[in-house]
Amino acid sequence: MPARGRAKPDGPDKPYALIFGTVWGPDNLPVYGVTVKIRRANEKKTRWELYSDHQGEFAQRVPAGKVDYVVWADVKGFKLADGKHLQPGEPVQVHVEYDERVDIGVHLK
Repeated sequence: MPARGRAKPDGPDKPYALIFGTVWGPDNLPVYGVTVKIRRANEKKTRWELYSDHQGEFAQRVPAGKVDYVVWADVKGFKLADGKHLQPGEPVQVHVEYDERVDIGVHLK
């Protein structure tokens, strides 16, 4: 079988869950370009780092299975177009089971 025809063990066919969220500003409008960090609840180190898109949305694939995650916004050095600095809100606890999609909101102050 040609190399391109073999599936890798961690390839696209491996089951995954999806953490999908929106970053909301203090005015309840979505915020673009905010760094979003995700880690497992029982760990200290960030596993994934991504940015909110123009609709304030982000999505991260995580391994399928019963796992708790913590999601938060890192606004260090981030400021709005009008020059205002934002403050991070509370981290969001996310519980994932199996290969599901979990929708959350990350709120800034």
